Amino acid sequence: MKIDTHIHITPPELIRDWKKIAEKEPYFKLLSETPHNKFATAEQVVEHLQSHQFDKGVVFGFSFQDMGLCRYVNDYTMEMVKKYPEELIGFMTFRAGHKDMIQEIERCYKGGLRGIGELFPEGQHMDLENLHKTELKEAAIAYQLPILLHANELVGHDYAGKTSIALKSIENFIRHHQEIPIILAHFGGGLIFYELMKELKEAFKNVYYDTAAGVFLYDRAIYKVIREIGILEKVFFGTDYPLLPISRYEPSLADLTKEEKEQVMGQNAQKLFEKCGILKWKK
Repeated sequence: MKIDTHIHITPPELIRDWKKIAEKEPYFKLLSETPHNKFATAEQVVEHLQSHQFDKGVVFGFSFQDMGLCRYVNDYTMEMVKKYPEELIGFMTFRAGHKDMIQEIERCYKGGLRGIGELFPEGQHMDLENLHKTELKEAAIAYQLPILLHANELVGHDYAGKTSIALKSIENFIRHHQEIPIILAHFGGGLIFYELMKELKEAFKNVYYDTAAGVFLYDRAIYKVIREIGILEKVFFGTDYPLLPISRYEPSLADLTKEEKEQVMGQNAQKLFEKCGILKWKK
């Protein structure tokens, strides 16, 4: 099974009116106005997955600051997951810590969504250090919801969407939520390399990393390094589509063996999703 674990879908109406939304949502405006930005409907995503012989894609709407907009994109995700149950796995978004968070989690779970994310700590003004004091952890455990969290490297060139959230804050969030599978986007902003530290490797037993936008940031030798660290089974293939298509990632995987490539491109995610009840394991 091949799975793309990081795909953004956008309702057609929002694509049409994105400039109006951007006036009230600074982070959305920042990302939407970049030359690389693209929008994709669920239909376009399914077509893209099928054209690359991928079995499933994890899809979610943009994580807005406004909970009303989060509900709006969640509605679309729920509708599309019902329309394409074989191709799409839906994640939900919300402003973590918001007074309506639990109500939205319950609503989205009943609507067929089986994960949380991609959450933007800085873009949504989330207090990562204190989220363990909210009901997020309890709800995620109760519904077996993995969390996809944005993370980016704090060094190198600047680009739209690059935030200043400290890796220490992400580490603290993980330490407070060790019972929950946490997928750190974009190779965890480099946190993946710190699994060489014994204490972090122990605390990060339930942490995974997706490859989204990795071809913009890292040499393909990153996979050799991850193999050497001994955590290749924790890497999930993710494209950040429509930012990048699946085909852009194929050269970066060239140094993996056939078995390792199959792991990264689907088997690793499949095992976690089966464990969470999202998928039934298929040998």
